[in-house]
Amino acid sequence: MKTTFPHLMLRHAAERPDAAALREKEYGIWQTWSWRQAASEVRQMACGLLALGFERGQNLAFVSDNRPHLYLGFVAVQSVGGVPIPLYQDAVASEMNFVMKDAEIQFAFVENQEQVDKLLEVRESVPGIRHIIYDDPRGLRKYDAPGLISTEDLMKKGAEWDRAHPGEWDKLVDRIEPSDVSVILYTSGTTGTPKGVCQTHASFAGSAQGAIEVDNLNPNDNVISYLPPAWVGDHLFSVAQWLTAGFTINCPESAATVNIDLREIGPTYYFAPPRVFEGMLTSVSIRMEDAARPKRWLFEQCMQLARRVGSDILDGKPVGAMDRLKYKLGDIFIYGPLRNVMGLSQIRVAYTAGAAIGPDLFRFFRSIGINLKQLYGQTETCAYVCIQRDRAVKLNSVGRAAPGIELKIADNGEVLVKGVSVLKEYYKRPDATAEVIDENGYFHTGDAGVLDADGDLRIIDRAKDVGKTNSGAMFAPNYIENKLKFFPQIKEAVCFGNKRDQVCAFINIDYEAVGNWAERQGMPYGGYVDLATKEKVIALIADCIGQVNKDLAGEPGMADTQIARFIVLHKELDPDDDELTRTRKVRRNFIADKYGVLVDALYGGKTEQYVETQVKFEDGRKGSVSATLKITGAALHKASA
Repeated sequence: MKTTFPHLMLRHAAERPDAAALREKEYGIWQTWSWRQAASEVRQMACGLLALGFERGQNLAFVSDNRPHLYLGFVAVQSVGGVPIPLYQDAVASEMNFVMKDAEIQFAFVENQEQVDKLLEVRESVPGIRHIIYDDPRGLRKYDAPGLISTEDLMKKGAEWDRAHPGEWDKLVDRIEPSDVSVILYTSGTTGTPKGVCQTHASFAGSAQGAIEVDNLNPNDNVISYLPPAWVGDHLFSVAQWLTAGFTINCPESAATVNIDLREIGPTYYFAPPRVFEGMLTSVSIRMEDAARPKRWLFEQCMQLARRVGSDILDGKPVGAMDRLKYKLGDIFIYGPLRNVMGLSQIRVAYTAGAAIGPDLFRFFRSIGINLKQLYGQTETCAYVCIQRDRAVKLNSVGRAAPGIELKIADNGEVLVKGVSVLKEYYKRPDATAEVIDENGYFHTGDAGVLDADGDLRIIDRAKDVGKTNSGAMFAPNYIENKLKFFPQIKEAVCFGNKRDQVCAFINIDYEAVGNWAERQGMPYGGYVDLATKEKVIALIADCIGQVNKDLAGEPGMADTQIARFIVLHKELDPDDDELTRTRKVRRNFIADKYGVLVDALYGGKTEQYVETQVKFEDGRKGSVSATLKITGAALHKASA
């Protein structure tokens, strides 16, 4: 049988018809789709699209949270030779315009009234959008815009079309080849206009198969699907691996209930970007700060032991009998309850990807018995380049080349990739494709890295972001920022230092963590701006930076990149304000330009600077936030290595 996603769906439906394919929590109750039911609904949705005039080769946009009909819709579109294009569900209408025009969208699938309203707004400037299919009918009863149809009505129409055209859908499925484009994922556009990455069935299925071989993924595994469907990571885990391995994906009730749903499902296999693990650690830190003194003491004693031997026990390395006994007791009283409260008690293997994870954060989760590993890749490589193997995890590497992947480091230090996961092309951009795939077939990742003696890859930073200070020291901003974000009080950081005499930083406080700390200090505050400008809060952040500087002073070649001065920003960096991508990656150049007056103040020797910033609200309104920000010097340390 061909390894296209519709064929894989039909195989599971034939071999395991009653096994659970998907679950969704609705009104507090978990609903289950068997593989037989899933395949039947894929057929009905696909035939419904054909009844509306959808044709082979067309693109269909998806704007939805993680819902069963979203994932089944992907397969339905693919089954008739179309290409699904997921968009970020929190994007505003104006952000969708470019993709809708670029991909020549005529059909769109949306989740609910909110997304219908966005698409109707988009259609004013992109009139080619003829049909909008909505999944949740609440609030839409009186809508009479042309082309609106519910998923339920689409499936009814599809069943009628299928009866009137027997065998036609099966013929279309037979025409699909593994080399066909299975999805177009648009890049986040950190440095310019987003590009559509065309990936084939073969590339994603091959990437999924490699991960299955490494971690023995099987139909008994459970995954919670909660990450943005437009992100390549969700497409790898919740589509490619789901259909290849045949495990069950679980869609949470809402973004607000993910943590509760995570505990109820107890997934065996878990995937999250570092920011999710950072959030988990922040929640743990807040809980422990509020705990009674004896419990805090026990927690600290157990964590000291975990930091010393936890990872070694997880990796099967030699550990003394007494330490093993102490760790087992720690697992009963601290580590086990911690894993349970985070919803990770049943985890067999967990992955993080999408951005570099700080070694301290990585160490924390592995030390309490969670088999957290790193996966490295890009949208252009199906998020699949390197995988860390069990018992071969290094905190400062992203692992070895995954099965089917060949790695090479260019003379300028850039990581080059060839193999199963590399994109077919950029959509309608042969010029851009030629820029990233060389004459030997290697994809140029744009990341700077080194390979160690074992073949493990260590990513230093984005190649374009790596620079040098005026003293000649290598400046890797992301490396420093990840150290800062290990502290629960720091949510985001942006470092500057290329071609400068010293490194300076912008800091976003974590409002929940710092607010909790302020309340325990008896410190009143009136919102984010007020809290961020409190002298005691600035002193708290200065202490965190001082600890990072001490670490940098102890690392070879990093002492000259200690943070000399910093500003705690008066607002959170936000994708709606174009400061972060939808995957929460820092748009460094944009931030440097937008807050140029603050950068100048950092390097101009000022002690404070007034700033007024335009912001966008969720309802589309615009406003401004202003404050006089204090510029603070941080403690520097002499090089010790």
